[in-house]
Amino acid sequence: MQAIGALIKTLCDYLWSFPMIVFLAGIHLYFTFRLRFIQKKTFWGIRRSFSGKNTKADGVSPYEALATALAATIGTGNIVGISAAIAIGGPGALFWCIISGFFGMATCYAECFLSAKYRVRRADGRLQGGPMYVMEQVLHKKWMAVLFAFFTVVAAFCAGSGVQAHALTAAVTEHIAISPHVVGIAAAMLAGSVLVGGAKKTAKVCTCLVPVMSLIYVGGCLLVIWKNAAYVPQAFAAVIRSAFSSRSVIGGVTGTAVMTGIRVGMAKGLFTNEAGMGSAPMAAAVSEASSPQEQGIISMTGIFWDTLVMCAVTGIAILSDMVKNPALYRHAAQDEYCFVAFSGLSFAGDEILSICLVLFAFATIIGWSFYGECAARYLWGEKGTKVFEVVYMVFVYLGSVLSLELVWNLSDLANACMAIPNIVCLWMLRKKIIPQRSL
Repeated sequence: MQAIGALIKTLCDYLWSFPMIVFLAGIHLYFTFRLRFIQKKTFWGIRRSFSGKNTKADGVSPYEALATALAATIGTGNIVGISAAIAIGGPGALFWCIISGFFGMATCYAECFLSAKYRVRRADGRLQGGPMYVMEQVLHKKWMAVLFAFFTVVAAFCAGSGVQAHALTAAVTEHIAISPHVVGIAAAMLAGSVLVGGAKKTAKVCTCLVPVMSLIYVGGCLLVIWKNAAYVPQAFAAVIRSAFSSRSVIGGVTGTAVMTGIRVGMAKGLFTNEAGMGSAPMAAAVSEASSPQEQGIISMTGIFWDTLVMCAVTGIAILSDMVKNPALYRHAAQDEYCFVAFSGLSFAGDEILSICLVLFAFATIIGWSFYGECAARYLWGEKGTKVFEVVYMVFVYLGSVLSLELVWNLSDLANACMAIPNIVCLWMLRKKIIPQRSL
C-alpha cells in the first residue's frame, strides 16, 4: 500500500508541477484570444445570473446552476491553498493565481458553452449534460467519455467528500470536545438529506449557503484588511515586486525565485477555480438559460468570484498582516497563514474562520455530490445514482475519522485525469465554440 501511495504521489507531483500547468495555461490563453477577451462580459454575466428565471417548476435557473458550481469550487482551498501558495511561492504567487483565474474564465465559457449546447433530456424531462455527453455525441469517443466520468466519480469520493469532511471535522473538534465519529455521521446524514432531493434541492441549498458563507468569510478578510489598512499599500507592492523579482520580501519570511512564484501561483489558481477540469459544465448543462452563450458567460463569472474576489481578498488579508507582524509568520505552518491573520482580530477571529471552514467544506461536499451523481448516472443509469449516494455518504464519514494522505493524492490524480480528456475535447471542438460577437 505504501508503494502504491508513493507512486500516486509521484504522478501527482509531476502532473501538477509542469504538464498540467502548461496544458491549462495554454488553453486559457488560446480561448481568451479566440473569443476576443470574453472576460469583458463578466459584469453582464453577473447581472444575468441574478435576473434569470426558470421556465419550468422543476428546472434550475442560471443562478442556481452557478451557485451549485460555486459551492463545489469555493472550498477550503481558498483558505489553506492561498496560504500555501504565499508560503511556498512568495507574495508574487498571489499575482499569478489571479492571472490564471482571469484567463481561465475564457476556458470556463468554452466548456460550459459546449455542455449547454449538447445537453440532453432524461426520461423524466429534466436536463442533463457535461463533457462526457459532448465526448460521446459530438466527438463519438465513448471511451474518452467513460474515462472522464469514471475519474469524476473518483474525484467526488476523494476530494468532494473525504478531504472536505476531514477539514470540516478538524474545524469542529478544534473548538468543541466531540468525537470525530459523531461529526462524521452528522455530516454524512446532512449531505444525504440533500442528495436524495436531486439537482433541484442541491441547487436550492447552494443558493442559500454560498452567499452566506461568502459574505461571512469576505467580511472577515475585509476586517483584517481594514485593521491593517496602513500596510495594504506595502502588501500590494510586495505582490508586484515578488511577481517579477527574485529578491526576498517581507522581512525574509517569504519570497523566492520568479519561476517558483509563477509555478505555485498558477498551480493553486488552476486547481482552486477548476477551469478546464470539466466539473462546472455539468452544472451549466442543467440550467434553463436562454442560450448556450448566455449560460457560458454566467458560468464563467464563477471564476471571477472564486479567484478574482475570494482568493484576492484572502491573499491581501494575509500579506497586509504579514507586513505588520512578520515575526508571527516565521514559524507558522504553510497552511496556517490565514489563521494567523484572523487571530489578530479583536474578537472571535479563530471562531469566524473555523465557521467559514465548516461552511466551505460542507458546500463543497454538496456541490461535488452533484458532479459525482451526474457521472454515475452517465455510467450506470438511475440505479447507479442510488448506489453512488450511499457510497458518497460512507466516504463523508470515513473522511472524518481516517488519515487522508492517500485520498488527497488520489483526488489530485483524478482531477488531472478529468482535465486531460476535457482539454483534448475542447481543442478538437474549438471551432464549434461561438465567440462573443455572436451574442
